[in-house]
Order: sequence, then C-alpha cells, then structure tokens
Amino acid sequence: MTANPPRLIVGLGNPGADYIETRHNAGFWFCERLAQRLGTTFGHEARFHGLAANARAAGAWLLMPQTFMNRSGLAVGALTRFYRIQPNEILVVHDELDIPPGQLRLKFGGGLGGHNGLKDITAHLGTQDYWRLRIGIGHPGDRSQVVNFVLKRPQRDEQDLIDTAIDRALDTWPLIAQGNWNAATTRANARPASEPPPKIRNEKSL
Repeated sequence: MTANPPRLIVGLGNPGADYIETRHNAGFWFCERLAQRLGTTFGHEARFHGLAANARAAGAWLLMPQTFMNRSGLAVGALTRFYRIQPNEILVVHDELDIPPGQLRLKFGGGLGGHNGLKDITAHLGTQDYWRLRIGIGHPGDRSQVVNFVLKRPQRDEQDLIDTAIDRALDTWPLIAQGNWNAATTRANARPASEPPPKIRNEKSL
C-alpha cells in the first residue's frame, strides 16, 4: 500500500529522569534517535504539551508528549488540530508487551491492546485508524506484574535486543517517509534472521 507519508511521528513514554531508561519509554528512544538521523532537535512546546521537533526535510513533526502516558492524547490532539493533520497521517511508536524484545510490528489501526497511551490518543482523535509501530519489550508472564515491569529498566540482554529492533525501525524509515507502507510493513515485521522460528507443537504428545 502506497499512501500519504506521516506528517506526525509520536513517541510514547513518561517524562522525567526516573523513567528515561524504563521499558515504557521505548517510543521516546525511537523518536530521539530518529531526530538525530534527521538532523533536528526537540524543544519544549507548551501549546502541544510536549517536546516537539520540526523535521522539515521529512515534512513531518516529531512529538514526545510530556503529559505522562495515560494523557498522551492531550499532546497529540493539540498538535494535530493546530496543523490539521489527519489520523491516517500519524505514526505512533510505543512499547508492546505482546511482542518479544528484538521484534517490531508496523500496522494500521486495530485494537489498543490495553495500552493506556493508545487509549487516550484514540479518545482525543475519535478513531483508532492511525499507524502504530510497536516495539517489543516482552511480558513478565503475570498480568499483576505488568505495571511494575514496564516501569523498570530492561535487563542488559533485553536492552540489546530492543536497541537492535530500533536500528531496524530506523532502517525502515526511508520507506515510511515515502508513504510506501506496504514495503515498510514487510521490512519492519520480518522476523530477525538470528531468531529461531517458533516450535511446532506435536499434538500427539499433548
């Protein structure tokens, strides 16, 4: 699918030194590195409730809401209204519990997976029809441990895998910037070559 390139890239996370290295800030990590690649810097924009960067060469804004995760939509809504950006011109980058570290998923629309940042953005936009780039952080295995898990630093091996996935996401950026979403999705969602395929369960042994 070739369509409009994004005019807004939103990285999700929580503001402040206490959260900067936590799993929930994977979206911030991507946006910071994309800004470096595009040669732009973030500045505080009170009217947009966040840190924003105008990537003129890409024809897009980068945004890191400073409202805490569950109020991310306040920042997204303010910027999109001001610049008249449509939902299908937005790419939201966020951490994903249901994907292992080292993997990515690029998709348009779909469910919110219980992610509070996506819930608030959807409420402010009035639709779920925007692009998402999900960065896998893995799952603690126990639902009761999720909040504690996302607000902690990844282990060293997990961080290495997440960083490698962000590298792949950045390599996919030129396709995204062209609006070549089909090719970008294929590249981003490909299983890393070093990762073994999932085991096939032998029904006879169950």
